[in-house]
Amino acid sequence: MISYEKVTLDNGLRVLMHRDSTTPLATLNLLYCVGSRDERSDRTGIAHLFEHLMFGGTRRYPDFDLVVDEMGGENNAFTNNDYTNYYLTVPAQYIEQALLLEADRMRGDWDIEDNHWNVLEVQQRVVTEEYNQRYMNQPYGDVWMLLRPLCYREHPYRWCTIGADIRHVQEATLQDVRGFFEQFYRPSNAILALAGNFDYGQATEWVRQAFGSIGGKALPERRARQSFYEPEQTAPRRLEVERAVPNDALYIGWVMCDRWSDDYYVYDMISDLLSNGHSSRLYQRTVLEEHLFTEINAYITGDLDKGLFVVSGKLTEGTSIEQAEQAIREEIERLQQAPIEMLELEKVANKFENTFVYSQYKTTDRALSLCYFEMIDQIELVNNEPERYRLVTPDDVRRVAAMLTKERSSTLVIKRKG
Repeated sequence: MISYEKVTLDNGLRVLMHRDSTTPLATLNLLYCVGSRDERSDRTGIAHLFEHLMFGGTRRYPDFDLVVDEMGGENNAFTNNDYTNYYLTVPAQYIEQALLLEADRMRGDWDIEDNHWNVLEVQQRVVTEEYNQRYMNQPYGDVWMLLRPLCYREHPYRWCTIGADIRHVQEATLQDVRGFFEQFYRPSNAILALAGNFDYGQATEWVRQAFGSIGGKALPERRARQSFYEPEQTAPRRLEVERAVPNDALYIGWVMCDRWSDDYYVYDMISDLLSNGHSSRLYQRTVLEEHLFTEINAYITGDLDKGLFVVSGKLTEGTSIEQAEQAIREEIERLQQAPIEMLELEKVANKFENTFVYSQYKTTDRALSLCYFEMIDQIELVNNEPERYRLVTPDDVRRVAAMLTKERSSTLVIKRKG
């Protein structure tokens, strides 16, 4: 159970505090409600680029990492389609200093116009190298750069966090960077969570002192800004490419519901019924019995807007794409047509609950969970989300599985070159 207190500063910053007296540490997690979905189509990748730039330092703290190291702490960040997250874990006696450090970045008091041009160039090269290493120079690295635009035609989910074209990052200017910061990096578009060993009253005062004077124009509520449109798919899509990969691979994606729909949990349950563990349906048939795949996975992307339900696998030598695809579709049809036993659903729900509990073991995990569930306006789920999975019925599974039709599917085939 994660106990917490919540306050909202006058500038709109939402603050959640969870006290844990059993640890000598404290984690500060700062989530900004901005991701790659908020980018211009001609400046994709800038949310991720800006994440890198946030470690470039300010006038007060020119070397962010050095200050963290001197406190004996560790920090990192990540960007996805919907949000950008920064976290900093330090010995509890340094909470006040950590808050001042993070607030200084939010304040935007950089000397970027003076001497950070080199920092921008350095981070553009770093992101370009990341693009080459992770997407271009490893087997199956460009899967999402191919699958996303196949599944989405209008929605900004059609490009990856790294960007639709790496030239957008390489050509970004100081004006682009400053404009992005001023538009999205403000208290009213952020959520701060503290988790660790501290006094609530003292921590609240430190937060107000560090962040309370930071201004910025208020942004609409997150859900009010979700106006991106994706036309309903009515015909199957297909893309086949050749790559230098060890095995042929198959990826089938369907656009599913958004994060607030009750069906979100049904889709997630279906993905686990198909591929979570050696007793799951796809694994039993396609890996253990018929040896069609060396590995098989079903999963959801978990996006805020309508995300993806994906089945993917690496084919064994001698298996044809047609055989593999047919086996997947037949297992989905079983879910659409044949009743499922409650015992099978309970097994999957139990696995999720075990994972959920384990995922909140560290203060870093708890702080992120508080920010995430506050972002989606369902903070109560930080403690009771497993209950949502136990509400899924066999009829729900059949009804939602019926949405996984061939007409609504997008299939990517990666064939081994040569």
